[in-house]
Amino acid sequence: MSVKSSLPQRYPRLSRTLSTCHAGWTAVGEQTQFYGRTLKATVDVFVHYKTELVRLIAAMSLGTGALAVIGGTVVIVGFLTVSTGALVAVQGYNQFAQIGVEALTGFASAYFNVRLIAPLTAAIAMAATIGAGATAQLGAMRINEEIDALEVMGVRSLAYLASTRVLAGVIVVIPLYCVAVLMSFLAARFGTTVIYGQSTGVYDHYFRTFLIPTDIIWSFLQAVATSVVIMLVHTYYGFTAAGGPAGVGEAVGRATRTSLVVAVCVTLFVTLAIYGKTGNFNLAG
Repeated sequence: MSVKSSLPQRYPRLSRTLSTCHAGWTAVGEQTQFYGRTLKATVDVFVHYKTELVRLIAAMSLGTGALAVIGGTVVIVGFLTVSTGALVAVQGYNQFAQIGVEALTGFASAYFNVRLIAPLTAAIAMAATIGAGATAQLGAMRINEEIDALEVMGVRSLAYLASTRVLAGVIVVIPLYCVAVLMSFLAARFGTTVIYGQSTGVYDHYFRTFLIPTDIIWSFLQAVATSVVIMLVHTYYGFTAAGGPAGVGEAVGRATRTSLVVAVCVTLFVTLAIYGKTGNFNLAG
């Protein structure tokens, strides 16, 4: 009996641990390969599948079916960011009021909404709506062998199904994020000035003092990077779904969980890369 074959018998726990690590690294390698091929195939989208790209952009932004009744993902993101912006007003005003500097609530809106709250809220909404929908669609096509049929017909399935959705997600995030930032600003201002009665002049002064225009650009680029990662994760799990309808549901759950974790990690690393050294804190004006 060889040493390799006797290892599981002598050290079963070590063997299971090594097998788990091997399977995990294999999955990471397969996902990385899929992501690279998907990004590479985006060139084919602009050449062969422009119509499908436009259709997906309309479906993701304004919604289809029941989702279109409420205005699609754009309206969902607007409602979510209104809630988070209102929380900035509530928590910011009350916390600052305890030390007598409630006038700095405008600073909280200009600082936290741009750098953390709006990007993360948009990422969560995108993962829960556009991303989950893409995983379910691709998973249903996989278990019904529609993806195999496309490949038999000579259609580039990876470009037609995965790359188009990644590009559509990146394009849709542009108005999506604009709505997120504006609604978070308006909600924080409304809550502070109307609900709590702070002077609009005081709020606007501190808001404009601490709002750095370049931070909005960095925040927008951060949202774009997050959307790319989210769509790549969701298309992978949908493209590789197996096990019937139950397998599609499991793929949607795993994709949503993974994309939310990755979105937070991207936000963390981008924030550290941009603001980690100096903080880019504006105390002038």
